[in-house]
Parts: sequence; structure tokens; C-alpha cells
Amino acid sequence: MVTTTDILRVVEGRKVPAPGTWFIDPVHSEVGLTATHLVVSKVRGRLTGVAGAIVIDTVPERSSGEVSVDATTIETGDAKRDQHLRSPEFLDVERFSVIRFVSSSVAPMTPYTNLDVGNWQVEGDLTVRDVTRRILLELEVGGVVIDPWGKVRTGMRAWTEVDRDQFGITWNQALEAGGFLVGKSLTVDVQIEAVRQDDA
Repeated sequence: MVTTTDILRVVEGRKVPAPGTWFIDPVHSEVGLTATHLVVSKVRGRLTGVAGAIVIDTVPERSSGEVSVDATTIETGDAKRDQHLRSPEFLDVERFSVIRFVSSSVAPMTPYTNLDVGNWQVEGDLTVRDVTRRILLELEVGGVVIDPWGKVRTGMRAWTEVDRDQFGITWNQALEAGGFLVGKSLTVDVQIEAVRQDDA
């Protein structure tokens, strides 16, 4: 019988799933986006269609991951705005339907103060609209659990900020009072649930 001690390690106080390949569960994973609107407020959206795999090594720093996101799934709660975001002025989903992230390195975050979660820095290449830029994510491992159907799952959250101008998404509108309709900086908040390969 599998127990949580078989599937979860603690390395220098940080939670780490057991070594192996973990497949992302698209049904329980999404990418959240937040942008400034009219300078004074925030607009939030999300992307579903998240897929990929995370390979956890016996040495956590040698772990890696590759994630793809279906750009056509973007939604903000407003159909007209969502259509604009899918257009060539933003994501241009007809030509670039996939957003991709491929990790290049994993390191413990420093300083480290919260021993209840696993905090890591993940560096890698983010490709949007066929433009690739190096980004740095902060990653939190929520833990590992055996679900009611006997599958072993892990939950992770990663977040960062990106400048959309760096990916060629430069559309905007100047405001009479100063500033712009949409902020350049995007807060990215990734929620991932993954299933261990042997249990997928």
C-alpha cells in the first residue's frame, strides 16, 4: 500500500514530490493573468488547456518541466474583450495557438523562511506569439496526496510578472488623464495539479 511518506520527501525543510514523471491534469490546472485597467483597477483572466509533464529528480535541483497552454482558451468574463485578446493585436491565436514554457534550472529560494511549503525558483524559456524570453518563476509545492481512486497527485503554484511588450503584444490606448488603458506588466499565477506516471 502506498503511503504519503513514500511519495513526499522533505529536503532541507522543503516539500518535494517523490522522483519520477508527473503528468499535468488539464482539468485541475490553469494559468491566471492579472493586468492593470485604466490605471486604477485590475482585470483578471485565465487560460485553461494546460498540459505537459514535470520530471522530479532524486536531486531536486536537477528536476525539469515543460508546459503548454492553449492560447485560444483565454477568458476574462467578457466575450468582446476575450475576442480582442485572441486577435492579432494581442495573442493572435490563429497563428500562435500555443504558449509554451520549458524550464532550464531549479534552485531553492533564498532566504527561506516558511518551512511549511516548498519554495523554489524555476528559470526557463517562455514562448508567446513565437517570441521566446527567459523568465524566473517562484514555485510553491503544496504537497502530495493519494486521491480516492488511488492515484498519486501533487499540487503546485508558480507565479511571476512579465512585460507583454517583450513578446510583441504592444497594443494600447493613451488616456486623456495620463497613462494607458491596459498595463504593460502582467501578473501570472499558475495552478497545477499533476498525477504520477505510474498512477496516470
